[in-house]
Amino acid sequence: MSSKYIVRQPIKDVQGVILGHEILYYGENQAFSTDTSPGAASEFASADTIYSFLTQNSSKALKGSLNFMTFTSMLLMKKTPRLFDKSELVIQIDDNIIIHPLSMHFVNQYAKEGYRIAVNEFQFAPRYLALLDTIDYIKLNIKSTSEAAMRNVIEIAHSMNKKCIVTNIETEEQHQKAISMGVEALEGPYVAENLQTKVHSSAYLQSNFFRLMVAVTRDEPDVDEIERLISIDASLSFGLLKMANSVYFALRHRATTIHQAIMTLGLGQLKQWIYLLSASNSGEQVDPGTEEFLKLSFMRANFSSELMKYAQDMPISRSEAYLMGMFSTLHYLIDAPLEEILSEVPVADEIKEALLTHAGRCGKLYDLVLSYESANWDTITSLAEELGIPNQILTNVYFICVENVNMLWEQLTNAYPDQEPPEESEMSKTPAESET
Repeated sequence: MSSKYIVRQPIKDVQGVILGHEILYYGENQAFSTDTSPGAASEFASADTIYSFLTQNSSKALKGSLNFMTFTSMLLMKKTPRLFDKSELVIQIDDNIIIHPLSMHFVNQYAKEGYRIAVNEFQFAPRYLALLDTIDYIKLNIKSTSEAAMRNVIEIAHSMNKKCIVTNIETEEQHQKAISMGVEALEGPYVAENLQTKVHSSAYLQSNFFRLMVAVTRDEPDVDEIERLISIDASLSFGLLKMANSVYFALRHRATTIHQAIMTLGLGQLKQWIYLLSASNSGEQVDPGTEEFLKLSFMRANFSSELMKYAQDMPISRSEAYLMGMFSTLHYLIDAPLEEILSEVPVADEIKEALLTHAGRCGKLYDLVLSYESANWDTITSLAEELGIPNQILTNVYFICVENVNMLWEQLTNAYPDQEPPEESEMSKTPAESET
């Protein structure tokens, strides 16, 4: 059975804030291939595959984001754009659509209905210039377009109130060059992983931290809820494990999971620790770029854990795989090398080796997660085979995780309408007073 994958890649503005995601597709006969003439047998099969997927997922995992998606002639004719809300879709078209009259009829119709249109790899040619009244976004490939041509296109686009996105950015140099041209957004491997500035370990996700404060101050705290809230924040997870394994709490068996760490501290000590964090964290705000990395760490944690259901001969548990994904972004959140950070918590050696050197079967699992993020199609297939993971389940598992992260973030970013933060007087109590 051939591999079929669908993945999202972030598109960010020059400040690093995510504006939307590009939906990339890979599968049998390549739905987004250059051979997209209407009636081509290869496109029927590919269009059916992606249409079926979007029918099941566009209202869930792809909801709430601006989705940039390249449409073939067949997908346009199948009315695939209508699976999306107009406010959440940008219809991308390639040159083969532009030169096909019937396909362009559909594009113009969608534009009249209010869908936004983007053109991939815009060129100085009459057929492209004639589209300027229809399109909203111009996408330029930094690897295949000269700097002079890009600057000219961007200047013309801005004079007509069009937004420009530079794609395939792989290095800091390319990133800075694109920004210097005055573009609105950027995309590529470097953009997906780049965080403009590091933050200190006290910068916890504020919306989540408030819910944790509420959870620990209840008359009968729910340990499962507390564990879930801590587990979605890489900085909190690291801090808790470090505390639980400090000399003060030293036990014969060290805590290697969030649940074990909570049990080691006990709810009384855990409450005191959280109060201490709230005091040291007061007044600080998490910038959007940092929040996105916290979200990325949660996505990697979920994906790693879910893949463990299928991976064979793994030397770690699902909860350990979760920590591997969660801790993969710690060096962006804590101003220290990842090797130094990992030396402070007793995670399994296999996890440390995977994160630091990509070694062993854990390293292969970690690489599979990273390869799927970056749409490295060939690597995805080979790593899945090495781990014994059926490649046909990857896309569904990935988007289940995307949906879970989106749902959770929606909950975390919407404050309880009938809930107030803990009283200042309660948070300022001494540890002894807190226990009475």
